[in-house]
Amino acid sequence: MICVKKFLKTAGDYLKRSDSFLLSLCLISTVFGILLISSASRSSGSASQIYVQIGAVVIGLGLYLVFSLVDIDIIVARWKGLTVLALGLILSLRWLGSDVGGNRAWIRFAGIGIQPAELTKIVFIVALAHLMTKYKDAGALDKPLPLLSLLALLLAYFGLIVVVSNDTGSALVYLFIFLVMIFTAGLKLYWIAGGLAALTLASPYIWYYLLTDNYRTRILAIFIPNEVDPTGQGVLWQTNLSKAAIASGGLFGQGLYKGAQTQTGILPLQSSDFIFAVAGEEFGIVGCVAIMVLLTAIVVRCVRVGLRSQSRLGALTCMGVAAMVAFQTLENIGMCIGLAPVIGLTLPFFSYGGSSIVTLYAAMGLVSGVKMKPKPVMFLR
Repeated sequence: MICVKKFLKTAGDYLKRSDSFLLSLCLISTVFGILLISSASRSSGSASQIYVQIGAVVIGLGLYLVFSLVDIDIIVARWKGLTVLALGLILSLRWLGSDVGGNRAWIRFAGIGIQPAELTKIVFIVALAHLMTKYKDAGALDKPLPLLSLLALLLAYFGLIVVVSNDTGSALVYLFIFLVMIFTAGLKLYWIAGGLAALTLASPYIWYYLLTDNYRTRILAIFIPNEVDPTGQGVLWQTNLSKAAIASGGLFGQGLYKGAQTQTGILPLQSSDFIFAVAGEEFGIVGCVAIMVLLTAIVVRCVRVGLRSQSRLGALTCMGVAAMVAFQTLENIGMCIGLAPVIGLTLPFFSYGGSSIVTLYAAMGLVSGVKMKPKPVMFLR
């Protein structure tokens, strides 16, 4: 009896100190997502996706607890070894990766798939936050050598992901995280202006030599669809089916398990990349708005915790997590409604994907840990 009371007291203290509101938003989104996945996978007659997602949520909640309790400084102290491990995991795709949809982004064994580029986001965010804090505190963030070291870290992840796995979508998430974090860290505007100018000058080279024909076509299809894909059966067929499903849902949708395209399996990748279209078809505009409100609230909460943190390291970590969720949300919804190219990014907390769910909950644990960390004595006074 005493042990039970002690446990309940400890659990109560943890819930008071941790970010219960953020966790509640994540859990509501996840439950909604599992409901959508159960509908999207119904046409296949298999419930394996639901079991995998629930299992990933359980693991993710465990990591949420661990990352919220472990001081981020302990993780930072091991950032070099963790970075080597993370980059090695991505590099292993060259030999262990499985080709799925033209990308070599998954390691599969015993029926379980792991996406290294998802799991390594945590290490990337923490390492960047540490280095930016270190350079900013030393007044060296705007000096060439520290900037080059930060860019080298970005290019190591970005380059490996693109070259080894051809997963440009995941690589762009890393780029967006980097840009948001370095802006938040207080990089001088002349460096930002110089970077934009250099990018503008390099854009023709990037367009013609770095981007494949497939990616160029996907981008052009957004602006000149009638010229790129006049029949709508080429590069735009996924987006067109998604838009038709969302439009057919109207205001309140056709009903759970009643979506015409969803239940016949016509929608492409309807459990993962186009789960937003499933929500639009079966829950209508109301369902789509609910998803956007939930994900916006998660991003805003991460930013709020970061802004209220008395630690630059904690603030930058929260901003990195917020950037990750924000970019994936905007890109996924954008490609479902035809405003962004289809690059294979999942919708956070809603799409099917064990690696994604585990990473997201671990990231939210970091944010909760920043909130739980006591203020320094100077601030308490």
